[in-house]
Formats: sequence, structure tokens, C-alpha cells
Amino acid sequence: MKRILLSLLAVVVVLAGVLLTKAARFTSRQAQPETAAPFTVDADAAAARLGGALRLKTLAASEGKPAEDAAFAALHAYIQEQYPRIHQTLKREPVGAHSVLYTWAGSDASLRPAMLMGHLDVVPVEPGTEATWTHPPYSGLVAEGYVWGRGALDDKGSVFGILESVEALLAAGFQPRRTVLLAFGGDEEVGGHEGAETLARQLREQGVTLESVLDEGGMIVSGTVPGVASPVALVGVAEKGFASAELIVNGEGGHSSMPPPQTAVGVLSRAISRLEDSPMPAHLRGGSRALFEFAGPEMGFGMRVLFANLWLFEPLVLRQLTGKATTNAAVRTTTAATMFEGSERDNVLPARARAVVNFRILPGDSVESVLEHVRDAVDDPRVKVSTLGFVSEPSPVSRTDSEAWTQLLRSVRQVFPDVVVAPYLMLGASDSRYFTGLSENVYRFMPLRLDSADLSRLHGKDERVSVQGYADAVRFYAQYVRNVAH
Repeated sequence: MKRILLSLLAVVVVLAGVLLTKAARFTSRQAQPETAAPFTVDADAAAARLGGALRLKTLAASEGKPAEDAAFAALHAYIQEQYPRIHQTLKREPVGAHSVLYTWAGSDASLRPAMLMGHLDVVPVEPGTEATWTHPPYSGLVAEGYVWGRGALDDKGSVFGILESVEALLAAGFQPRRTVLLAFGGDEEVGGHEGAETLARQLREQGVTLESVLDEGGMIVSGTVPGVASPVALVGVAEKGFASAELIVNGEGGHSSMPPPQTAVGVLSRAISRLEDSPMPAHLRGGSRALFEFAGPEMGFGMRVLFANLWLFEPLVLRQLTGKATTNAAVRTTTAATMFEGSERDNVLPARARAVVNFRILPGDSVESVLEHVRDAVDDPRVKVSTLGFVSEPSPVSRTDSEAWTQLLRSVRQVFPDVVVAPYLMLGASDSRYFTGLSENVYRFMPLRLDSADLSRLHGKDERVSVQGYADAVRFYAQYVRNVAH
């Protein structure tokens, strides 16, 4: 017994030594860059120009409604009016009806271009809610330290921040060594097929590959990553995929006074219940593991021990993450039953029952593996399973060990020295997904500080961006262009 106890003690001591050694080596991955060269932004003038763009109701075509063509035409004319140096120096190419590509030629044609992206279209304001906004949704009003209006955050703030920075760099005489592309889509909110997808296809046909892509995505948030006291700049390195499965059961129909033991609705209900009881496995991958690799060293010692030793503690971490809907979505392909149809009359047996289940697919899974999971979980040949409408595979995971990542991290820290930069998995989709085949360095980041209340304004009521925060975003884009195009 004594030998057994001594052996166990030795194992504990060795294990403790391994855990502590790994924690000691789990050091910060944050850049400590040199101070950026001065870059002055006239915050009020920049805010006024953004406000002018927000007054234009640039809605893409959707659900049988045509696009607001006049608003898009007015916006493109407004951009040309407000940023004359860009239009004197950069090559401008329309893409589709409402999208555009600008090319700022670099001095070294051997270098792969860097692309900065954004989109010009906005989501509609929910009918009947306009009067509930503090300021009208298409006012573009600058008041109380904010620029108010639909698109301030998603995503005209990014587009005009990029334009402001490039116009100012041109005025200062900056000449990029690496070619810089500015790609602004006109239909991101409805899938990006005419804009970003078309542009990516054109570049692919021309044999163009990209050094890096920077699109909308994560922001600078506080209190979101437990254990990290500093604000965290979340940079999306991957996106989840999208698929909806349609489940159909055919029944006998007839009058409800003589029902069979189980109707089509009953069969389908059991299938949905089985699906909800059988979630797809959780994994730390697709950007979620990288989040802890970058944020973990900035935590207290106990948390550092945990995240430095995921080889041992990963099941514990996953159990905690899957306990909340917000974090569960970051570690597994999620299952959401969203639609259910049966008979149109309360006294008629359904001849057909139909349900739709939406899946947001974790990198490492696929549309096909989701369908296989549905069939296995349902395990009923009476339930016919197929995909419905648009599907999208999850994106590849971009590199966090490349020069392109280093320059992005460096740029963030130069403009926002108090923040921790960390990769993460984006749960939604952006236009950048069409460019993942053109670069291994596709990143999704908006250089804005937001609190939890502001996050709810995305696609919601009272969308706004602070005047000072917008000026900082302009500074970031300028510094980023300086760094990637040096």
C-alpha cells in the first residue's frame, strides 16, 4: 500500500510539474510595436462625411423587392465627390450593378496585393419602428457625440473609414510598395452573389492571389472574454458555414375522427426531438482554440494553468462553454428547428408534414456531415432529408503565424495600445468568405470599441458610431495600410 501511495504521489508531483511548467511557458503573444508615426484626423469633418452617406437608403434587392438603384448611384457619386484624390490616383472598376473595386498600384509588382473590404448596402429598418429611433434611421445626424443612422456600424463605417484613411495618405504623399485593393460590395446583406462573389471569381480567372484580406468582423469589446481585464480586439480568422435541412414525412391524410396510431406530424415531431437530443460534438477548433492561445496568457495564474494545458483540461473547458448558448455556438455545429408545417385544418389529418432545421456549421464539419448526422439521429426511413436553398461550407481557418497576421496585430496595438488582440470564430457570414481561396490570410475586424448595449444596435434600433471612435477607426486603417503596403 505504501508503495502504491508513493507511486501516486510521484505521479501527482510529476503532473503538477508539467502543468506549472507549461503555464510558465504560456507567455504573452501580444506585439510590442514601435510608436506609430503621427496621423491627424479631423474627427468632426470625417463624421459629417459619414453622416452624408448614411442618409442614402442603400437597400439591396431581396424578397421580391428591387434594389434602391437611385440610392446606390447617389452614394457612388457622393464618394467620388468627397474623395477626389482617390479618384485621381486609384483605378476604379464597377462590379455588378452596385459594387466597386479600387486598385492602388504599388511600386513593386512582384508583391501580392492586400485587400481591404466593406459593403455599401444596409439591412432594412423594421417597418413601423422608425418612430422609435432616437433620431431617424436615415438622418445621418451628428449629435451627442455620435453619428446616427442605419449603416453606421454595419458597414458604411468601415467603408468610409477606409476611404478617409486612403484619401489622407494620398494627401500626405504616401506611395504603397504593395498594391492595395479596396473592394466595396453592394449586396452583402443578401448573400454577396453579385458583388463579392463575382469579384472573387474575376480575380481567380485573372490568376490573382492576395497577400491578405481585411473585412468587417469582430470589434474591440470589454468583459466578453472571462479573466481578461483589458479590452479584447476580436479578429475573426474563420466563419461558420450555413445549411438548412428540410425534413418531410408523407402521411395518409383523411379526417381526424379516424386517426392512425401516429400521424405525419407525430413522426416528424419525434424526428425533431431526436435531433435536439443529439447535438453534434463540441470541439475547440475553427478559431476558438486560438482565442484561448492568445487571450489565455493575459489571464490570472489559475486560468493560465487551465488554458496552457488544454491537452488535459479541454473536456472541462468544453463543458463550461457548452453550458451557455452564446459560447456553445462557438464550439459546435448548432441545431435550430425553425419551421414546422402540417395540416391547414384542425380536423384534417396531414397528408404531408414538413420541418426546417437550420445548422451553423463549425469548421471541420461540412454540409454533407451535417446531413449524415441528421439521418443518423432521426433513424427513420419515413423522414426524407434534404438541403433547402442556400448552403455554405465553413471557411478555412486563417493563419496566425504569418507576416500578414503580425502586421494586423501590430497595427491594432499601435492605435489601441491598451487592448489584447485575439483570434476568434465568427458565427455570422461576411463577404470575405468568397476570397478564402485567394489568400490564406483572411481576417475579419472592425476597429471600433463597443459595449454590450452598442452590440445590440447592429441590425437593431438606434445604430450609431461615436465621433471619436470613428476617428480612431480611420487612424487604424491608415496605420494598417502603412504596415501592409510598406
